[in-house]
Amino acid sequence: MLANTKDVLINAQKGKYGVAAFNVYSLETVQAAIKAAEKENQPVIIALGERYFPTVDVEGFSAMVRAMEEKASIPVSLHLDHAYEKESIIRAIRCGFSSVMFDGSAYDLEQNMRLTKEIVDIAHMAGVSVEAEIGSLARGAFSDEEEGNGTLTDPKSAKEFVAETGVDFLAAAIGTVHGMYKGEPKIDLGLLERIRQVVDIPLVLHGGSGTPDEIIKQAIQSGICKINVNTEVSMAAVSHLQKYFENKEMVHLSTVMADMQQSMEPVMTKFVKLFSN
Repeated sequence: MLANTKDVLINAQKGKYGVAAFNVYSLETVQAAIKAAEKENQPVIIALGERYFPTVDVEGFSAMVRAMEEKASIPVSLHLDHAYEKESIIRAIRCGFSSVMFDGSAYDLEQNMRLTKEIVDIAHMAGVSVEAEIGSLARGAFSDEEEGNGTLTDPKSAKEFVAETGVDFLAAAIGTVHGMYKGEPKIDLGLLERIRQVVDIPLVLHGGSGTPDEIIKQAIQSGICKINVNTEVSMAAVSHLQKYFENKEMVHLSTVMADMQQSMEPVMTKFVKLFSN
């Protein structure tokens, strides 16, 4: 049985460390994430975004992750990342995901609370935990996320949101971006502290790629328990694949995919080690 994401994050909150949530899209990315976590003896969250549903068989993917989790030496959670449609969330719940994220950040606060509460009620009946978001992240370089407006999370709104929805963990927008920063990162750790003072559930940081290590460490001490990572892992894999294209040498696909996995593992290990604090 997959680890319950809420339990994993409550333990992280108590221990003041962060858990890596790696966005994945294939067998190789999942295997790399689990191997990196096992190397550091830390839990890991396997995150599949709704935007990958057209190219990933969700039911088959869930079965694959659950089979790998049974052999893993560390807790593994399966998380639905950035879902906008209720149908996608129900699909993920039905096929065994241990947590889901409803992203209602494009709505005003009242509508976001109403829609999130509906998702929470559905998910909790199935024993599935829920992540939500207030504010949004702008899109940086090399990201495949949708463009956000970069609105930061208001602590007062966050307190009301958590109380009204019963959400299990909350993504706080404090200035990080999806992808790589196009300039100097402007991350408001003071805002994170103010959110932490009024919200007692685990907090989530989206946009781990490119964020300075010291900022990450301080954010974890201020209540961040889950940190999403996507772009740096993607860049490592694509950079490795470019070498094959440059050489113009006909290599078997099995070799290419195995080598690609090996190129991702050091990047993922770096993040797991950093977040373990």
